[in-house]
Amino acid sequence: MAHFPYSGNILMIGYGSVGRCTMPLIEKHFGLNTLSRVTVVDGHDHRADAQRFIDKGMTYLVQPIGPQNLEATLGKYCKKGDLILNLSVEVDSLEVIKWGQKNGVMYLDTCIEPWANYYDNTSIPEEQRTNYYLRHRALEARKSFPKNGPSALVTHGANPGLITHFIKQALLEIANLTGNDATKPTTREGWAKLMQKTGTKVIHVAEHDLQVTNVPKRPGEFCNTWSIPGFVGEGSQPAELGWGTHEKWMPENGRTHDKGCGAAIYLLQPGANTRVRTWCPTPGPQYGFLVTHNESISISDFFTLRGKKGKVQYRPTCHYAYHPCNDAVLSLHEMFGAAGKAQSVHHVLDENELVDGVDELGVLLYGHDKNAYWYGSQLSLAEARKLAPYQNATGMQVTSAVLAGMVWALENPEAGIVEADEMDYRRCLEVQSPYLGPVKGHYTDWTPLDNRPGLFPEDLDKNDPWQFRNILVR
Repeated sequence: MAHFPYSGNILMIGYGSVGRCTMPLIEKHFGLNTLSRVTVVDGHDHRADAQRFIDKGMTYLVQPIGPQNLEATLGKYCKKGDLILNLSVEVDSLEVIKWGQKNGVMYLDTCIEPWANYYDNTSIPEEQRTNYYLRHRALEARKSFPKNGPSALVTHGANPGLITHFIKQALLEIANLTGNDATKPTTREGWAKLMQKTGTKVIHVAEHDLQVTNVPKRPGEFCNTWSIPGFVGEGSQPAELGWGTHEKWMPENGRTHDKGCGAAIYLLQPGANTRVRTWCPTPGPQYGFLVTHNESISISDFFTLRGKKGKVQYRPTCHYAYHPCNDAVLSLHEMFGAAGKAQSVHHVLDENELVDGVDELGVLLYGHDKNAYWYGSQLSLAEARKLAPYQNATGMQVTSAVLAGMVWALENPEAGIVEADEMDYRRCLEVQSPYLGPVKGHYTDWTPLDNRPGLFPEDLDKNDPWQFRNILVR
């Protein structure tokens, strides 16, 4: 077991499904005495669950954070050299980052969060409710801080985060089997050129949560294996995807952006009510939801190849294609059938209620000479329970990414504001791999033109299977 030295304090904002499962990894890898230097500030009362760590020295406070008390709260519990883990919803990531940059405090989150009442607020223009906008806002703010400021890792969970590291490893394996130079690139342009040379057109973050419970979902209840406010929030945002240079068609409700890198589009419909065709190893062909995630934009941006005067020569399409657990699918159907209003009862299925299953989380790269290649984690519920307490498979994939991000930040404490794409992917995978179960690659000859019912005529592009026209379920 690896131990990572750290003598500073840790402020954890939020103690939901991710926070409660991160604590055992902090205890395991940073030492028992570290808990006396951990303070949790929670917007809801989870004291009963947190008591096991309170008894070992952790400080726990129920104190919602808002614009009115943000600086006072951070200043009370953090000093220069400390680390903030923002694992909450509805606490503005950028405002916490700004405070940390000015006060010498490191930072990590798993999602760029705005303040409350943002994602589903129709008074805010659709474009500003996108992750593209939230990311652009963070990148613009980065320009005002020194590049060697305290490390602030933006969106480093499972996805976004781990999934970016999977892509780089998968790309090297594809390059090796397609006769390309599989030497690890050392620059962003080098990575983009390698992806272009392999012929990769599209990347799906293809996930299927196969975990099941023996207690059926009840009407009026939203069930999921991870944060329900987090899932409802991102699922209510516009569907978003990185937009590749090979695309010849755009949905009528698709919109582009006037500012920023221009690497993505959004649709005028909620991501968790938008279906796409994708593929995972166990189920094979499947439907997934096109839920917006930061990595959809950052990955397409990172692998963009530009020529003279910044003209885009190559860019892959990239988006999430998520099949949550079956109870969550039923919960979404019920929610959107009721005007998109989330159920009043939230039920996170924990390790004691789930009875079996695997969370397959990986990347599906396709369009290259080997057709399509899925690479990722096939972590089972049973193995997650063995690896650390209080975990289901989904939580383990996220919290181990938080651990890897913490280690990277502590080893690189003056990297400034950083996205997952800019990190050392091999070091992150080295830290995280023991918690991911089997990490494997699977080739498939499936394309989005396959496995269609064929009962009615469809508007397809049969000359190029990898067009979004063929992927979107219309």
